[in-house]
Amino acid sequence: MREDILETKLEKLKNIQEFGMEAYPEKCDRSMTNAEALEQFGGLSAEVREIILLGRVKSNRPMGGSTFAHIEDGTGKIQIFLNKRNIEEAKYKLFSKNIEVGDFVQVTGKLFLTKQDEKTLEVHDWKVLSKNIRPIPTEYFGLKDEEALLRKRYLDLMMNAETRDLFRKKNIFWQIVRQFLVAEDFLEVQTPVLEHTPGGADAEPFVTHYNALDQDFYLRISLELPLKRLLVGGYERVFEIGRVFRNEGMDRDHLQEFDHIEFYAAYWDMQRGMEFSEKIYKEIVKNVLGGFSHEYEGEKIDWSKKFEVVDYFTEFKKETGLDLNSDLSIEDLFEKAKELGIKYEKGYGKGKMIDTLYKKTVRQKLIQPCFLVGHPLEVSPLAKIDSRNPKKTLRFQIVAGRSELCNAFSELNDPIDQKNRFLEQMKAREGGDKEAQMLDEDFVEALEYGMPPAFGMGFSERLFSFIMNKSIRETVIFPSMKSKE
Repeated sequence: MREDILETKLEKLKNIQEFGMEAYPEKCDRSMTNAEALEQFGGLSAEVREIILLGRVKSNRPMGGSTFAHIEDGTGKIQIFLNKRNIEEAKYKLFSKNIEVGDFVQVTGKLFLTKQDEKTLEVHDWKVLSKNIRPIPTEYFGLKDEEALLRKRYLDLMMNAETRDLFRKKNIFWQIVRQFLVAEDFLEVQTPVLEHTPGGADAEPFVTHYNALDQDFYLRISLELPLKRLLVGGYERVFEIGRVFRNEGMDRDHLQEFDHIEFYAAYWDMQRGMEFSEKIYKEIVKNVLGGFSHEYEGEKIDWSKKFEVVDYFTEFKKETGLDLNSDLSIEDLFEKAKELGIKYEKGYGKGKMIDTLYKKTVRQKLIQPCFLVGHPLEVSPLAKIDSRNPKKTLRFQIVAGRSELCNAFSELNDPIDQKNRFLEQMKAREGGDKEAQMLDEDFVEALEYGMPPAFGMGFSERLFSFIMNKSIRETVIFPSMKSKE
């Protein structure tokens, strides 16, 4: 900030204080919101009744003995009018010379209609509620750079009603999820963020040190394993909405910390889970958008139709020529990746290679909402094996616009099978795959006490960003940003 601008603003602050007005008072009054004043304008203006409004100054136009300005509160913007004849002259001059865009004020007066037919408050008295000492970017000449707006989200919110509306919609998103599950007799719970062994997803965890216990802990990468322990304990339907942390790359669909929902229902099979998940997704979209269609990266997405069921093995063979029912070697997968020009790392295991090929081929063709079903065993360490085909698991993802928008399983409850799969994951970790899952002995022990057959599903705020056709970083109110040097 330029030194002369700071000096000017501090001088105006001093003028207000020397006048005897508090620049940052504790108390303020308001008889109604700006929106209520506009809605009730007819009756209020006819009564010629004084009302008290407040808000941030959004524009200020002194013109000799008169000043027009706009103030905005959380409900909307209204014009105010000050004139030397209708207010103490000293107070008028104080306002016209020292109040600027960005200041918060309280105004008292009567409503009237200007010659331009704008509903306006004629101010008879006012006081400052908060004097700003840093210039506020304007709508036309202020911050335009996306990085700067994300770094200083408060300025984005201050200047852009669309951004404020975005996060109101995000609140609707999570409230609908919560209400839908509670109405279906799910119990909301909270489980630990710090874990001895992270699990439930393929992701590299963050590590922290717990001083009181003098042990390293991990920030959770999923909500899954604690929630399934609750099924062991006797609850039949549980869910949690919470923050998870994954030390992975940042792109349009991924952030290192994000809000996530997982729910588990004992005695449900995958078919019932698919029917339930289609209902909840349609309910979310309808309430957030007010309809069932939206744009996403140039494609029109329609959620109103019944979701198509797409078989993973069938589509994988169609797109790559490889049959997942055969005994494919890791070398076969490496060769196919080279042939198709798909990048991979030498430390990738078989599951990671299958997933990499799928994402670059099959997923690119999935535009309208569908259920992708029957994932290979190698990429599904927590899903139950399909009894009709031991190479497949009872798992599905809802995919749309080339994006994976959930993960869902008939949950694996065989403790011996689960331990063996964890051990396979550990081999992948030892081979260099930092995202492979760790062996969670405590979870295996919990399964040994018996977990009922169950369906589980999880999705994150990626679904909201998808619906809004924005990157996930844009839809996080304060996203993680690299600090300035």
